[in-house]
Amino acid sequence: MHSNAGENQAQSYSRRDFLRAMSAAAASTLLIDEPRALEADEPVQHPRPTADICILLWMAGGMASPETFDPKRYTPFEVGVPSERILCTFPSIDTVVDNLKISQGLENTARVLDRGTLIRSHVVPDLGNILHSRHQYHWHTGYVPPQTVACPHLGSWIAKVRGPNNPAIPPFINIGQRLEGVGESEELKAFTTGGFFGSEFGPFNLPFPTDAVASVRPPRGMTRERFETRQERYRELLRRSPVGELASDYHHESMLRAFENAHRLLSSRERAAFDLALEPRPVFDRYNTGRFGLGCLLARRLAEAGARFIEVTTEYVPFLHWDTHENGHTTVARMKQEIDRPIAQLILDLEQRGLLDRTLVVLATEFSRDMMIEGVPGSNARDQSRASSDTMQQMIHYGLHRHFTGSGSVLLFGGGMKRGFLYGETAPERPLVVTRNPISIMNLHATILAAMGIAPRTAFEVERRPFYVTEDGRGQAVRELFA
Repeated sequence: MHSNAGENQAQSYSRRDFLRAMSAAAASTLLIDEPRALEADEPVQHPRPTADICILLWMAGGMASPETFDPKRYTPFEVGVPSERILCTFPSIDTVVDNLKISQGLENTARVLDRGTLIRSHVVPDLGNILHSRHQYHWHTGYVPPQTVACPHLGSWIAKVRGPNNPAIPPFINIGQRLEGVGESEELKAFTTGGFFGSEFGPFNLPFPTDAVASVRPPRGMTRERFETRQERYRELLRRSPVGELASDYHHESMLRAFENAHRLLSSRERAAFDLALEPRPVFDRYNTGRFGLGCLLARRLAEAGARFIEVTTEYVPFLHWDTHENGHTTVARMKQEIDRPIAQLILDLEQRGLLDRTLVVLATEFSRDMMIEGVPGSNARDQSRASSDTMQQMIHYGLHRHFTGSGSVLLFGGGMKRGFLYGETAPERPLVVTRNPISIMNLHATILAAMGIAPRTAFEVERRPFYVTEDGRGQAVRELFA
């Protein structure tokens, strides 16, 4: 069913190979009948949930941990300074937690860290070429691509196993990521899917938070009779389409159920949650740092209305946002302005509404960055040798640019996690690898799933074989993180 790619195995694929494999997996998935819960000799015992809602704040593009939540020695910009001397381009600041510092520009987040856990020891494998696409696929599904079937997104697993909090609200909502016209579109679509669970468990995509309300307005003149006529036409179009020729009855019905769910939302009072214009202006302005900030506001409203899993992303676009291959310092300073106030406000608002205890907020990214190392330490000696002789000549060279998988930071708020807690440690000098308590994607997912009341050995039978929510069911929740 799935590949045997290990945590430390780097694989090289061209973009064409990657897309071909993903297309084949998607096509084969349409043929699959309904996935059924695996009947094991020992029934899976789900843990008691500590959270009912999960909000993933996705720092798409590779957020540099030393420039954000794991600051090291600071070196200010100066012409002629060798890049090998630079670990951080921002000084550290204090937080409300004693002896815990983060990076300048995150002052609002620093004031709410007593509500959460900071992990500094997240490690991911080096996946070779097509780094962003493959790493984002791995993080969101738990499986290294390519696979022989389309793997469900983490949000789809949670929607399938836990079900909706409110039948009128889509259980999985994806905010802020365009899937067209941004580069690597097909790669993004490959993991933004319900996979073999079908369309009804896929994401409800809202690329622009301010346009969200338009997505839930009924078409003018839409009566129940007209909807039923449209549904019948949709069923006929689906039957005659290429998808209709390939897809199993289960996937046909899943598409129709997704259509019916959309109609239920259009006719519900809960659709008001999608309308940011209903927020008081001072609240709207506190969140309004751009699309990500307003995405956090929309996430709060949807959590209140009954969404189960919400992802808010800074959006992945090659060489923009957190994809800081040059001009790193200036770009990271801008990204901090976009994320800092909304993140803190989201935590405070959830707390004020009594939702934080039962809402798990996760801030994560596909990998970190370092000025001198591409991939894992020692993976590219030629590149490291060249970098070690580089010197700062212009501001565009100042900052952490290159991909680094040896360590990374994750924030967890609410949802049963410890408060004011620091977990894991990294080396103080390059290479900035994890030195204590490493956490893999598999075990981080197991921790999130355990908080949501899902056992990491949960499996469905797909093509007569088990497919687990964590790879081979081996994920272990990190219990030290729970309160």
